[in-house]
Amino acid sequence: MTISNKMKNFLEQGSWIRRMFEDGIELKKKYGAENVYDLSLGNPIFSPPDELYDELRKLIDNPDKSAHRYMPNAGLDQTRSKVADFLTKTTNHHFELSNVLMTGGAGGALNVILKAILDPDDEVIMFTPFFPEYFFYTDNHAGISQIVDSDDKFIPDLDSFNKKINNKTKAVIINSPNNPSGVVYSEKFLIKMSEILNNYEKKFNREIFVISDEPYRRIVFDGLDCPNILDYYRNTIVASSFSKDLAIPGERIGYVALSPKINNQNLLMDGIVFANRILGFVNAPAFMQRAVSNILFSSVDVEEYLIRRNYLCDELEKLGYEFEKPQGAFYLFPKSPIEDDVKFTNLLKENKVLVVPGSGFGKKGYFRISFCVDWPSIEGSIEGFKKTIELIK
Repeated sequence: MTISNKMKNFLEQGSWIRRMFEDGIELKKKYGAENVYDLSLGNPIFSPPDELYDELRKLIDNPDKSAHRYMPNAGLDQTRSKVADFLTKTTNHHFELSNVLMTGGAGGALNVILKAILDPDDEVIMFTPFFPEYFFYTDNHAGISQIVDSDDKFIPDLDSFNKKINNKTKAVIINSPNNPSGVVYSEKFLIKMSEILNNYEKKFNREIFVISDEPYRRIVFDGLDCPNILDYYRNTIVASSFSKDLAIPGERIGYVALSPKINNQNLLMDGIVFANRILGFVNAPAFMQRAVSNILFSSVDVEEYLIRRNYLCDELEKLGYEFEKPQGAFYLFPKSPIEDDVKFTNLLKENKVLVVPGSGFGKKGYFRISFCVDWPSIEGSIEGFKKTIELIK
């Protein structure tokens, strides 16, 4: 055996997102890329805003010979300070440089947080539907995942949540706007969740952290406000990235931000900084730290996502698909017309449309469509959606 049994099992479980993406590569070889409509991967098609290219040119045209050396594991002070200032201006909370750590994307942020806070067999609660890597990230650091289901509008069941918490609960991961559903958790929900957690912190005399995974926070539609968990819960840690709002997922640049209200702030940050080092990230990419530091208020044109959302919702509704219109992010999560979502996504694949079964997100009976793709892929997919639903009626 060349790999561990655990890794072999994980490979078999795999990530449905990547699996469908790889299937797409094979289909494109067979039928031609223009005849396959790949809506499987949340890989933004848009170019980053012009401001990013301007910053990159400045860095290249005015080289600093020391710019590519090792740095403190927490990142460049000037970048951390600017992220802190950005957070201060966009929340009701005052952040300092000491509250911020630069990371290798939101995935890196989640891993260094979990490494710093989890003891073996500590439990991490996650709400369906959830980004599937949460399960693997938790296992990376000897934690145990506990799953709480949501209703048909993708709002977590707080009664079930209340019953899941025990003296081993160390963290709750939330993701709003949510991948894959596009739901934005309401103020009412966040307040109630926070009340439950506050009660259990007192009962067990134990910190329970909310880890807020926020790469889609700035992609919200219809003038909707995205309530901030920082307003309601003291022990909040934000994990975010610039992958989606600046459309640079391949650059792997993000950050951790500790709520200024957290007790023992310095010790927690020391642990997260050390985790960043010993997990092998060492520090976030130097070039991209400098590039994003002056454009933190810039973003891709969210209107382009809104146009795609509205088109897909209109067309799929005409065909008889059932779904909740997404409030943010760039995914649609319709109900599968048949109970077996994996079977249905395979039927779509036969009609050259690639989506991801809801089973991959802990929510059977649904499937995820990514609409961060080009127009030919979106428009071309409609015929495949039509043929597939007609086939099963």
